[in-house]
Amino acid sequence: MTKETEIVCPPGQHEDEAVLKQLAASALNIPLKNITALKILKRSIDARGRRVVYRMQVRVFMQEAYQPEVFTVNYPNVQFGRPVIIVGAGPAGLFAALQCIELGLKPVVIERGKDVKQRRRDLANINKQGLVNPESNYCFGEGGAGTYSDGKLYTRSTKRGDVNQVLKMFVAHGAAEDILIDARPHIGTNKLPQIITAMRETVLNAGGEILFDTKVTQLLVDFGKIKGVKISSGEKMMADAVILATGHSARDVFEMLHSQNILIEAKPFALGVRIEHPQEIIDRAQYHCEYRGPDLPPSYYSLVEQVDDRGVFSFCMCPGGIIAPCSTEAGEIVVNGWSPSKRNNPFANSGTVVQINLEDVAGDDNDPFKMLNFQKQVEQAAFAAGGGNLVAPGQRMVDFVQNRLSTDLPVNSYLPGTKSVELKEVLPNWINERLRKALPVFGKKMKGYYTNEAILVGVESRTSSPVKIPRDKETLQHPQVTGLFPCGEGAGYAGGIISAAIDGINCASAALKILS
Repeated sequence: MTKETEIVCPPGQHEDEAVLKQLAASALNIPLKNITALKILKRSIDARGRRVVYRMQVRVFMQEAYQPEVFTVNYPNVQFGRPVIIVGAGPAGLFAALQCIELGLKPVVIERGKDVKQRRRDLANINKQGLVNPESNYCFGEGGAGTYSDGKLYTRSTKRGDVNQVLKMFVAHGAAEDILIDARPHIGTNKLPQIITAMRETVLNAGGEILFDTKVTQLLVDFGKIKGVKISSGEKMMADAVILATGHSARDVFEMLHSQNILIEAKPFALGVRIEHPQEIIDRAQYHCEYRGPDLPPSYYSLVEQVDDRGVFSFCMCPGGIIAPCSTEAGEIVVNGWSPSKRNNPFANSGTVVQINLEDVAGDDNDPFKMLNFQKQVEQAAFAAGGGNLVAPGQRMVDFVQNRLSTDLPVNSYLPGTKSVELKEVLPNWINERLRKALPVFGKKMKGYYTNEAILVGVESRTSSPVKIPRDKETLQHPQVTGLFPCGEGAGYAGGIISAAIDGINCASAALKILS
């Protein structure tokens, strides 16, 4: 017999099984001796009151043995199955490949970048020398942007598919089981490469194919039907289904589609800066104490405010994290953030961005590159302001709000370096002014947030794709090309690892329908 209940305990006791059983017995009003096992279903930190507590939803086993779930991968061999070409090996592409195998289809994954091990050298060159390899960087390569930019698994996209299916697949490939129960699951940039490598081995062992350092240069379309792709070597690869999962920064893919008269559209996105505080400031504000202690993780925050009819909000918050240079071309500055699994760096950073609608940007709304070109202009302005070598423009928070050049900048985590700049010279005025109005308001919502100990680093511009590749809501196919499945963040249908993975699964399932 089993029952479910909620239990609440202070930090330091949340992993003590004896304490948890006692709390469960009290909550259910049953004798402690009747409890044979306890399974935590969900776990979260509640810092709303004066005392920070852990809240847990648990399943209590009474007079019954508990058999822990075993997470294994046992797929059929699909070496001779019908091929599905998957362009991009990010979370959308990898999970599309795994779903193809489960459905008996043969995935052929084409990735422009390198495998996770080879990517490390190019990331080192970005951080230490300010050199960007346009085919291998924080955005391009095995695992996509998520591999080396944090691994947050929190999502609101629960209606799109089975979030738990995705989390279990990560566990089956080496992720800690804690991601199944934590309210804000996180793998960590230091652990994701091994997990992504294990997923690659699963695909290959099942008879799938993965091609690295290979770029798709043309879609092969015949009378409105996909027939395959042409790759950078000149070779043609044939398949009746192509899943396009190339990520939000593959600008040349949008250009390729447009050159082939395949419909793409301009899409709203958000742009701003990445803001970094000492982690201890965030901990004090969120946990209401001077010292967080070893029994609580570094705290996160989520802030949002409407300013002049546009949302200003924090995005991709990284406790104990690092600001990373995520440019994909020379002559631009793009910043993002990531955290290792222990989140043990001394800083907390978050994108803080302003929503941009089509009418906010000058130009023809029917121009599919309108928003992308605007994005480019701001990134190039940030590069020019930094002076080269991926040095990023920065400004202390209060100085920014008060329109004052910072005489110096605080020590921060951005390895290529920062230069004191008035960010109003980089950001369009209507974005700059909304940020200036929002930050003091955020300071009223969260004590200590509004401080000159915080640095604003420009620019956070790849929050989502500025281009959308349309598709039918039912079939998930492009309206002009049968068998072409726009997928994930790059197509405009996801906003993070989990939602991208779910979209990959959905596109693979949709591909089966046209191949059956």
